[in-house]
Amino acid sequence: MNFSAIIAIIAAVFLILMSHKADGTSMVSLIQPSAIMIVIGGTFCAAVVNFNLATLKNAIKASTEVFLNKQPSHMKVIDEIIYLAHQARLKGLFSLNNLIDNINDPFLKRGVQLSIDFNNPQMIYDILKAEISYNEEEELINSRVFEALGGYAPTFGIVGAVFGLIQIMGYIQQPDILAQGIAVAFVSTLYGVGFANLLFLPIAGKLKMNLREKILLKEVVLQGIVSIQMEESPMVIEEKLLAYLKYHDRNHKYESNKKIPGTFGVR
Repeated sequence: MNFSAIIAIIAAVFLILMSHKADGTSMVSLIQPSAIMIVIGGTFCAAVVNFNLATLKNAIKASTEVFLNKQPSHMKVIDEIIYLAHQARLKGLFSLNNLIDNINDPFLKRGVQLSIDFNNPQMIYDILKAEISYNEEEELINSRVFEALGGYAPTFGIVGAVFGLIQIMGYIQQPDILAQGIAVAFVSTLYGVGFANLLFLPIAGKLKMNLREKILLKEVVLQGIVSIQMEESPMVIEEKLLAYLKYHDRNHKYESNKKIPGTFGVR
C-alpha cells in the first residue's frame, strides 16, 4: 500500500477545507452535487469519446498501482538471473528447462524459454526488444488517459460555473442572492481544477514513473538473458547487473551467488 500518496491527497483536501473554514465560510457551500455531476460526468464522457470504454477501464484499473504500490521486486528478479546463470554454467543451458516453472517474473520466464528453444542470441534480443517496445506503448496509453482527464476536468469546471451564472442572472436585482449565487457557481471551477491537479495529473505522472521502472527492469532482464545465451561467465553477468543495482538502490549490497536451493537465491 502506497500510504504516502493516500496521505498526501487526504492532507491536501484537509488543508483546502480548513482554509475555507478559516475564512468564516460555511463548509456546506462547497457541497454542490450538480457541480460534481457536470465535472466528473462530463470529464469521463469526453474521455470515452477520445479513447474508448475499454481503454478507460484499463487505465482506471492500472491506476490502482499508484495506491497499492504493485511494483515488481527488482532484487528478486536480478537474484533469479544470477542463479540461472550459475545453473546454465554448471549444468548447461538446457538444464534451465527444469527451472522455468519456478520463475515468477513473466518476462524472465519468456526469455529463458526462448533461450532454450533457439540458439540465436541476436534473434532472442530482437524478439524481446520488440516485446518491450510494444509493452511500453501499450501501458503508456494509461498515463495518457489520465493526462486527458486532467485537461478535461478544468474545462468542465468552467462549464459548470457558466451554467450557475446563467441561472443566477435572474436575480440581478437582488444583490445579496446574486453574490451568494456567484460564489456557489464557482464551486464547479474548484472541483475541476482540484480533480485535475490533485488526482488525475499526479496519477498520470506516477504511472509514467512506474512504467519507467518496469521497462528498465525488463532491459536488465534482456541483458541477462542474452548474456546467459552467449554463455558468459556468471561473474561477468553479475557485474553488468550491478550497474543497475547501484542505480536503483545505492545502499543495496549484493552478495555474489548467495542462493538457497530451489528458491533462486531470493533473500
